[in-house]
Amino acid sequence: MKTTFFLLLISISGFSKEGVGLDVGDKVPGFKAIADDGSEWNSKDYIGNKYLVVYFYPGAMTGGCTKQACAYRDLSTDIKAANAQVIGISGDNIDGLQLFKNTYNLNFTLLSDKSGEIAKIFGVPTRDGVTFTKEVEGKNHTIQRGSTASRWTFIIDVDGKVVYKNEDVNPTSDPQEVLSFIENNS
Repeated sequence: MKTTFFLLLISISGFSKEGVGLDVGDKVPGFKAIADDGSEWNSKDYIGNKYLVVYFYPGAMTGGCTKQACAYRDLSTDIKAANAQVIGISGDNIDGLQLFKNTYNLNFTLLSDKSGEIAKIFGVPTRDGVTFTKEVEGKNHTIQRGSTASRWTFIIDVDGKVVYKNEDVNPTSDPQEVLSFIENNS
């Protein structure tokens, strides 16, 4: 008698939360990433000097992410006046970040988290990345995203602790909400 075995593999697609993450009051561990200009960005060089706004967004050159980034750009003078600095983090590769920054004249640093390791530190859910083509000024550009993070925003104070965490971010109002929080808590 011949016996046949079947192995059924089930893959659950979508977001997964792998790390324990950070909550308000938690000390932020150090982290490094490659910035949009190709340089290494190290959190220890920025935490402690001023408020650090860390916002995770799904991907460069997409609708909601563009609205959010442009809103941060437009409020940059007020955010700097409130003694804060903004960084945006996504799973996009450096070429995608450079295209995003140049296309929309973004005036803050974008970090590449292709593996999702920084998102994991913060507890931000991620899912698989994508590759797509976007036309900009008549030229097609391929954007590769290693991982796709949920849209979450954190504010880190000068002591390196999380003082603000938003897991339900509205991309257009996020920068104003962040600015209001900093102004009311400084």
